Amino acid sequence: MIIDLTATYTSKVSGFSFEVAKTKIQDGWNATNLHIYSHAGTHMDAPYHFEVTDERIDEIPVERFISKAHILNIEINQPQQLLTENDFIALEGCFYEGDSIIVKTGWHKYIGTSMYRSGLPRISETAAKWLVAKKVNMLAVEPPSIADVNNLVEVTLIHQILLGGNIIIVEGICNTEALIKNEVQLIALPLKILKGDGAPARVIAIQE
Repeated sequence: MIIDLTATYTSKVSGFSFEVAKTKIQDGWNATNLHIYSHAGTHMDAPYHFEVTDERIDEIPVERFISKAHILNIEINQPQQLLTENDFIALEGCFYEGDSIIVKTGWHKYIGTSMYRSGLPRISETAAKWLVAKKVNMLAVEPPSIADVNNLVEVTLIHQILLGGNIIIVEGICNTEALIKNEVQLIALPLKILKGDGAPARVIAIQE
């Protein structure tokens, strides 16, 4: 089974808009102009996003975009819930260096609301360091960020720990309720933008 974890770009997605460029009647074909913030919707961060290194989105080795991923189910009980090392320890014993992690919280249900951005679950400093120590390949989450976007100190620290630890960050995934197995094959393909700090990505999971 192939599960699409990519959010659809609509007017509800902050940082995205479009306008008609051509019409079949007037020009012979239909086309639109797209205006997309590099971290809008389902997207991938490059280390340059927080200047951890100079590696850009088009320079990340493509073989890293496909890997085994473990599904971590976390119940969210309150806005801005902090996800700690203890939440991730559940993966001990089944996780191997180079595997990826999908954090399943159900947060995508808030897309289009103020809660989606202001109340998002956050990766703690201890959790971020645990992930780096385990040499996680990709970390995929449902919120638009792994940390509080309204707290520059926090969002900078957590991104710098993870990106500095060579972890690929994928944010804004959805449809996680379809993930019913403990492991899937995760495929996350960002747009190949020259010197990009990040890019929209098509993210799917192959569930046996």
